[in-house]
Amino acid sequence: ENSLQKTSTCSSVNPPGVFVSPYALNLSSFTKLIKRLQERHPEFSRDQIVEAVQEVRKINKGVLSGLAISSIEEKTSAIL
Repeated sequence: ENSLQKTSTCSSVNPPGVFVSPYALNLSSFTKLIKRLQERHPEFSRDQIVEAVQEVRKINKGVLSGLAISSIEEKTSAIL
């Protein structure tokens, strides 16, 4: 099952120069999440926010799938 999930994300089309980990949220969800977090925490850079989201993923056994965006946003805010 996990290998199927990994290959399905690799077949998606991404804008040039944008790397999306097969373990990350899909691009549109990730973009929405980062935008919401940037609005909520303007004092942090995009890179700091992305690092905090990666920390949430690490804490959640290496995956974000299965978590609601609002839950990821709350957990990321707590880290920031």
